[in-house]
Amino acid sequence: MESQVENAIQIAANPTSSQELRGQAIEYLNQLRAEGSAWQAALTLFARDPRPTDFVRHTSLELVNNAIQEHRLDEQSLAYIKDTLMGYIHASYVPGSGAADTSHIQNKLMQTVTYLFVALYPSSWQSFFDDFRSLAGDQSTIGNVNTATTLLYLRMLGQVHDEIADQLVARPDDEKKRNTELKDLIRQRDAQKISLSWQEILAKWRETDLNLVEMCLRTIGRWVSWTDINLIVNQAMITTFLEMAGQQGIGDPESAAGKVRDAAIDTFSEIVGKKMSPADKIELITFLNLSEVVGQLISSPALADFNSSNYDNDLAETVAKLVNNIVFDIVKILENEAVEEHIRQRADDLIRIFTPYLLRFFADQYDEVCSTVIPSLTDLLTFLRKLQKKSGSIPPQYAAVLPPVLDAIIAKMKYDETASWGEEGEQTDEAEFLDLRRRLHVLQQTVTAIDEPYYIETLSRLVNGTFGRLSQGDQSLNWRDLELALYEMYLFGELAVRNQGLYAKREPSSAAAQQLVTMMNSMVESGLANYPHPAVQLQYMEICVRYYQFFEQNPNLIPKVLENFVNLTHSQHVKVRSRSWYLFQRLVKHLRAQLGNVSYDIIQAVGDLLTIKAELPDTSEDEMSSDEEDQSADALFNSQLYLFEAVGCIASSNTVSVENKKLYAQTIMSPLFNDMQQTLPQARNGDERAILQIHHIIMAIGTLARGYSDWVPSNNNSAVPQSEVAEEFVKASEAILVAVESLNSSGSIRHAARFAFSRMIAVLGSRLLQQLPSWIEGLLSLSSSMDEISTFLKVLGQVIFTFKSEIAGILDTVMSPVLQRIFTALAVVPSGTDDEIQLAELRREYLNFIVVVLNQGLGSVFVSNANQATFEPIISSIETFARDTHDYPTARLAIFVLIRMVSVWGGPDKVGPGANATPTSPDTAQAPLPGFDNYVVDKFSPLAWSIPASQGFNSKDAQAKQVLFETANLQHEIIKKVGESYVDRLKSDLGGMGVGDDGADQYLRTLAGSFEGPKKEKEWRNFYVQFVDRMLASRG
Repeated sequence: MESQVENAIQIAANPTSSQELRGQAIEYLNQLRAEGSAWQAALTLFARDPRPTDFVRHTSLELVNNAIQEHRLDEQSLAYIKDTLMGYIHASYVPGSGAADTSHIQNKLMQTVTYLFVALYPSSWQSFFDDFRSLAGDQSTIGNVNTATTLLYLRMLGQVHDEIADQLVARPDDEKKRNTELKDLIRQRDAQKISLSWQEILAKWRETDLNLVEMCLRTIGRWVSWTDINLIVNQAMITTFLEMAGQQGIGDPESAAGKVRDAAIDTFSEIVGKKMSPADKIELITFLNLSEVVGQLISSPALADFNSSNYDNDLAETVAKLVNNIVFDIVKILENEAVEEHIRQRADDLIRIFTPYLLRFFADQYDEVCSTVIPSLTDLLTFLRKLQKKSGSIPPQYAAVLPPVLDAIIAKMKYDETASWGEEGEQTDEAEFLDLRRRLHVLQQTVTAIDEPYYIETLSRLVNGTFGRLSQGDQSLNWRDLELALYEMYLFGELAVRNQGLYAKREPSSAAAQQLVTMMNSMVESGLANYPHPAVQLQYMEICVRYYQFFEQNPNLIPKVLENFVNLTHSQHVKVRSRSWYLFQRLVKHLRAQLGNVSYDIIQAVGDLLTIKAELPDTSEDEMSSDEEDQSADALFNSQLYLFEAVGCIASSNTVSVENKKLYAQTIMSPLFNDMQQTLPQARNGDERAILQIHHIIMAIGTLARGYSDWVPSNNNSAVPQSEVAEEFVKASEAILVAVESLNSSGSIRHAARFAFSRMIAVLGSRLLQQLPSWIEGLLSLSSSMDEISTFLKVLGQVIFTFKSEIAGILDTVMSPVLQRIFTALAVVPSGTDDEIQLAELRREYLNFIVVVLNQGLGSVFVSNANQATFEPIISSIETFARDTHDYPTARLAIFVLIRMVSVWGGPDKVGPGANATPTSPDTAQAPLPGFDNYVVDKFSPLAWSIPASQGFNSKDAQAKQVLFETANLQHEIIKKVGESYVDRLKSDLGGMGVGDDGADQYLRTLAGSFEGPKKEKEWRNFYVQFVDRMLASRG
């Protein structure tokens, strides 16, 4: 059988084998794994001499492992595997035995041995560790005579740890219990002997293979978390660790000596990280003399010279990890209120010793090193914050920590001297730096919370000092200094502008706000806007927009800041240019009321940027970097739209006369109309660039309209303001409609037109209504997708809400065409998941549209002479949605629509508190629909039974229960409006369903009681749900 297994493995591994043959081989091997029957052949194959290929041997061990793990071999079979493998190891790993196994075969072999350990160590293989230890040699030979078996011994120890003690692996409870028992057995039987073997290996470390020494140290670091610390922490071991960690003159950190040094320091970290009582932890840190160890490492040549090419950043990161662990544990002791005073005092002493070391690595030029100690620095600051909150201040011994911490945070926030900004190939480094900045910001916020006055003083000194140096022409100042000052100034706003803003009653609102105003004055006076670096220019604009209130209070500075922004909108740097267009729009939107007589000058100054030149996307490259995406023609056009909104804001300022508002609109839009007129013939002929040009022009007009008026309707502000430029935008609307009519098959043109239509509502005012039929015809064409129709229905609902007092006649005219287009789209059978999602969305928007019409008192259009033919299809569609068990939210909405219909068209209340009362609500004031009460009883009443009886309806589902609650509300509304005739119908229905007289009486009493207040209404809904549950259960 061995030859069959070997042959199958070789075929499966051979890329030149036919696909069919490889498939058969793999299927055969999978079958062997599933059956667990090939382990004997596989074991023989692994141990065979001459050896098969490594791939065959590796796969053979995999088959053995599978049998051990999955098929629970009996004790005799496990013993046979153990004896065979140990025999192989004795024969193959003694000196002079020939070629050793490769590393990956050794690892696989030790994995198999570890699985045997788990199965046999508790009972029949108690000599497991002794057997491997004896292979490695006695005290005089271990490590430096038979290196191969010592390495194998250490590999075995590593595998045992991974199998039973690795905390990163999620394990089932039975496995956790097994592992705990195994660790207890090891501690009782072998831990002391294993520790002694480590000491024996490391005692001769200078004469031993350093790769083996490193492996021994890594093994100790892993085992220390769950073995007795006293077995490792003794004077002999610590002396050895110190010798290794303190090695000097290591030129190559990747050398074997360098790796041993780093492993020794990591071992210290693991020892310190072991869980123990506060007293024991303080004793351990002191016994290890870690303050001296860290101090010597920091002063060593490898770490002493920051700027030297010999600086060992890997060593720095390793020592930083040790410091991080130490500080973490000390802070945890300080936070523990149950700790005895003398222990707390010793922890206090240690934190003062280690804080300078912590800050040394926090300030390291390498961000990886800095990041290593951020967790413990965060813990330290959080501890100080708790002290501050508890007593109002922090003790003097801790207060001295804050200044160097804040100085270090600020220094780390500065771009490195070697860093460039915005260059190709630097995006990854910059992204990592920005992520570090975010983490540093959190630390800075904590410092602020601990000592706000000191933070304000420090930041003010930094920012004002930097701007002062700029004003004085300091040649040593570079873009990194300025960018840091601006970045810190931006963050400073979180403190200065919180709550009531920068100003309160025209005065700075706080001490921080006062300092920020000073910073703003320093920035403006320094001429910073003219500094040529893009990072500085961008931060300058962000600052001006963030603190626009400063300019509101200092209007004399507005012309200058606008001039600076206009200059930057023309920047040759693509990032600055595109971002400045957005920020320019933000600034003028804030300051539009104070632009004064500079409006025309500004519009003229940016006029050359309003020329639209559509470019088809470049498809030459499949993938683009994020930076290249920022520079794409589409991204730039989206930024250009902000300019159109900005000039709309400027042109519509209250300080601009009506005549000039119209003039500016004409000046901006006339070139767009001419361009559209000239491009339209090419677009009609299918020219893609011409179609894109038309799309861009329409989008620009819509965005300009939003700039002229960003009014949106609301319940408190439903009347559209009087537009002084309506006539100009009527022309724009007509031009867009011509384009839509000509290019109706283009989805991008319809999208742009829909975008413009929604934004022109406020500037067109009621004049929009005259064009509404044309807009509907263009935007609800046969080419429109379900998604487009859904979106347009939202916009149409907004129009109805805005012009409810004027739209009735127009709505009556357009309702049937709108509904016919909706019905056509609803009838489409979805062909995939996306279609199903769009169809569900269309159903909801259709129902919401009906609700909007009803809520605005326009329900009569649904039953007018012009639209009577659509009434039954409307009701039929709503009933269908109400019974849809695949979409409960829509079903609930459909029932709600029926409730609104009953409320609007049902006439005065006949039951409940409102019965026979004078109508007061808009619903009851509307004229009832003749005969609607009988129609409701015939059409809506059966839904109370047909909805829960629908195939697939699950009354236990939470969403289905909401549908039933809404159905109960429908019955409540029907009886309120219809009265006795509905009671008769319910009696008849209940009797027909086999409900006795008592049950029917209880049903009707509970429904009648629902008019007695919210509590009774809730009882009725719950009663109805329980009634449905019983009915469904009785039907099986």
